[in-house]
Amino acid sequence: MKLTPVILSGGSGSRLWPVSRELYPKQLLALVAEQTMLQETVQRLEGLEEHQITLKAPVVVCNEEHRFLVAEQLRAIAIEEVSIILEPVGRNTAPALTLAALGALRDDDDAILLVMPADHVIRNSTAFRHAVAAGSVLAEQRLLVTFGIVPTTAETGYGYIRKGGAHSDTAHAIAAFVEKPDAATAQSYFDSGDYLWNSGMFMMRASVWLEQVGQHRPDILAACRTAWAGASPDHDFCRIDKAAFTACPSDSIDYAVMERVGEQGVVVPLDAGWSDVGAWNAVWDVLPKDEQGNVIRGDVLAHNTNNSMLMGNSRLLAVIGVDDLLVIETSDAVLVANKNNAQDVKTIVQTLQKNNRSERLLHRRVHRPWGTYEAIDQGERHQVKRITVNPGAALSLQLHHHRAEHWVVVQGTATVTRGDEVFVVTENQSTYIPIGVKHRLENSGKVVLEIIEVQSGAYLGEDDIVRFEDIYGRSPNQA
Repeated sequence: MKLTPVILSGGSGSRLWPVSRELYPKQLLALVAEQTMLQETVQRLEGLEEHQITLKAPVVVCNEEHRFLVAEQLRAIAIEEVSIILEPVGRNTAPALTLAALGALRDDDDAILLVMPADHVIRNSTAFRHAVAAGSVLAEQRLLVTFGIVPTTAETGYGYIRKGGAHSDTAHAIAAFVEKPDAATAQSYFDSGDYLWNSGMFMMRASVWLEQVGQHRPDILAACRTAWAGASPDHDFCRIDKAAFTACPSDSIDYAVMERVGEQGVVVPLDAGWSDVGAWNAVWDVLPKDEQGNVIRGDVLAHNTNNSMLMGNSRLLAVIGVDDLLVIETSDAVLVANKNNAQDVKTIVQTLQKNNRSERLLHRRVHRPWGTYEAIDQGERHQVKRITVNPGAALSLQLHHHRAEHWVVVQGTATVTRGDEVFVVTENQSTYIPIGVKHRLENSGKVVLEIIEVQSGAYLGEDDIVRFEDIYGRSPNQA
């Protein structure tokens, strides 16, 4: 059997702020392992050949803003063949899966899809692969399969699936999908043994999904078909028609289809150490703890402190005499919260959005396809950045209307275009880019180029950019 993994890499992970940001969300972070959650999602499929399953190239559906990060993280784990579909706007999981199904059927009329969010933790990969193998047999039979997590607690943060009668040795009919319960209801679900957590993972033939979404949500199917018909290749990516997809209704796989398919839907129980790590208390749950029950990451000193999540990312974090706290430090923000209020972090992000604050979007270190830049200092008419450019990479040919730039090379060798000049700047040398002059920075060497950039002028925003040439296909005013 051949299986196409579909990895849904949308979402912003707002309840894991300040580490997760809108433009660098949790699925792209190494929160619970050495590799990122996206990388872990792909790699837990290794070993399915033992179940006579052959993996085809994965399909990743992601936010357009994340495309270079997604591609680079997959290349880092030697995933060279992949289809990356770019969503210009978020429209929830049903349209995302519909796009993936349309793409899969382009190459294989019999494609079977394994649909996985990119931001979940599964500690027992062997048990997961056994469940996938069981689900594949059912999906071949034109059933729509979901995976229900065997609950370990009376959890109020998850939706539930009520099991119906046994469909086979490995699956149950779906009696009902149930919304997130209150504490008393969750306890009754847990005690009954009749309920599973809704994992958000699915398996079905691509053709069956399109049949079902066409029957139950023809508006979604029509919008996605139009968006797909207008798709165009963009380097390693598939860029769908923006206007058509923006007009698509937003809905989840559950609401749009799974709750309506009746006997054609089944649930496979999964007991594999699963968590959606949707909030900091869930991260604390899955990570190793010291003798005091603390999870400690980074440069942290803890005294008389218990059952807390302590994370220092950029400086020493000292914590004394507290219990059940979340203390999460980054270079530009610090979160302090009771573990019981972890879900409320989202309200802070909403406030940041309302006040148009950049801390919800970006870290101080911002990743670009050519490397990174990091804000070091900023005043009313100046800004200092540390810029790194990967070997062989180049920034676009560009100009700025409102700022000049001074570059000091501290490592490597820079090839600089300034107007009609092209020249080399080496370590401990500097150059100056006047306002309104076309320029480009390239690293033609074999080591990472690092420069200190001092910007000066009346306006220092990242949108003061006019791009003329760009090897990464970005738009003229896109940062």
